[in-house]
Amino acid sequence: MTSRRSFIAKSAAAALAAPFVAGPRQLFAQTAQESQWDSWDAQVTPAGYDPSFSNPWDLHPRFLPRRVEANDGLRAGDIHVDAVARYLYHIQGDGTAMRYGVAIGQDDLYEAGTFRIGRKARWPSWTPTANMIRRNPEYQEFAGGMPGGPENPLGARALYLYVGNRDTYLRIHGTPQPWSIGSRASSGCVRMVMPHIINLYDQVEVGATAHLYAA
Repeated sequence: MTSRRSFIAKSAAAALAAPFVAGPRQLFAQTAQESQWDSWDAQVTPAGYDPSFSNPWDLHPRFLPRRVEANDGLRAGDIHVDAVARYLYHIQGDGTAMRYGVAIGQDDLYEAGTFRIGRKARWPSWTPTANMIRRNPEYQEFAGGMPGGPENPLGARALYLYVGNRDTYLRIHGTPQPWSIGSRASSGCVRMVMPHIINLYDQVEVGATAHLYAA
């Protein structure tokens, strides 16, 4: 368990899925979906989007992306999540960090720890876990999986958090519920506004470390 005191930025202003061989039908469905990715990106990104001030979601201004000064000694490329302030920091190579507002897990569902980004996915599919279905029976409809798309709970992008080679089922991902940013809202994952996760996704490498600090 890591402590929030381990990281304070200074402001400058499923177990692994079993491998399978996809048949022609699965490959066709995947290709058809991929053909929509760019249009979906445009659909969830405001016209004339500028990360520093675009805010059609009516977020508190502090949750808009900001470049801030980072503490010394933090490794470039890593992610740090301050669960109390509801900030995600992505450390840059010049001593700064990009800071984004996030939502975290409800009640005791948020899990602090040190994780590895084991996988990245654009417009991922979503399958609720058995525990999620137990807590939210309406998820039973999607027990077999929900294809990616603008209404998918994982949103436009997802970073999959692993411990070693084990998928923890925790994600840093986009959300179709931007009003939840700044709150405890998820089933344990870290949520971001769609255009914010789209930007972060391109900057994060598989293998980077994500530090989630205690709430």
